[in-house]
Amino acid sequence: MVQEMAVFSGNAHPAFAEAVCKHLEMPLGGVEVFNFSNENTFVRFLQNMRERDVFLVQPFVGDVNTRIMELLIMIDAAKRASAGRITAVIPYFAYGRSDKKDQPHISITARLLANFIEVSGADRVLTANLHAGQIQGFFNMPVDELNAMPLIVEHFRSLKLDRPVVVAPDVGAAKDASNMAARLGGDVAFVDKRRDGNDETAHSTTIVGPEVRDRDTILYDDEILSGGTVEAAITLLQQQGARSIYVSCVHPYFRGPAFERLDSADITALVYTDTVPVDAGAFEHVPTHEISLAPLFGDAIHRIHTGGSVSALFR
Repeated sequence: MVQEMAVFSGNAHPAFAEAVCKHLEMPLGGVEVFNFSNENTFVRFLQNMRERDVFLVQPFVGDVNTRIMELLIMIDAAKRASAGRITAVIPYFAYGRSDKKDQPHISITARLLANFIEVSGADRVLTANLHAGQIQGFFNMPVDELNAMPLIVEHFRSLKLDRPVVVAPDVGAAKDASNMAARLGGDVAFVDKRRDGNDETAHSTTIVGPEVRDRDTILYDDEILSGGTVEAAITLLQQQGARSIYVSCVHPYFRGPAFERLDSADITALVYTDTVPVDAGAFEHVPTHEISLAPLFGDAIHRIHTGGSVSALFR
């Protein structure tokens, strides 16, 4: 029988794990996770694991492949220490864009990563806002996918915007944008975008949907990487006379020129969650607002541990 709960963190985002434990009113477990000089990863838990309900918190960010390997070794170490049940808590799941074979001779890497996690010994996965919903089906174990959108909607409701237009930066994000618009009592539009090759360069051509002139607009996507797609969409909204432009995302995976692009853009505010560590001090001009998902993950962990319904949190 699974005994008391224990939460541990890898090196990707320990502040998030600390916040989860604070919400749960319990200490973060002790574990050593480091690389030797030959770049081999070492993991050692500093407390008894036998029959405990273990939650390992590790978003795949920073040095992504190293963070993935850290989690896999943590899972294996917990399994070999006779943990009763092991849940991989992955606030941000990397390789989410590699969910299908859309070019010749490539890997479906998200599926491969799911296989790694399963073979390493995990019993369950807890994550948030996967880039592609079908990734859940890549696992032969329970996968709980939390939804950050209600918390983002709650923030925008507090601003009392008048029937805002929620804009998806591409067709792929149109469904989420439509859901957000419905929750806010606004309208939805999307940017007609073209992407050439694998260089992360996108070309936005026009906005499809209602008139945005003199309207409050919210650009929403599940993640922002280089910021190129968002920058192009901002330009279109400015050209069409939007009164205000908010940029929001769940996973602020800002890399390369993203900070400069977003900071120099004439936007009202940038809203994101804490699934990925962000140095807000890197922004000198644009106002930022971070929404913490730690309480949501804490509630999900508590429900998993006690046998409660996690689906009730999928609002």
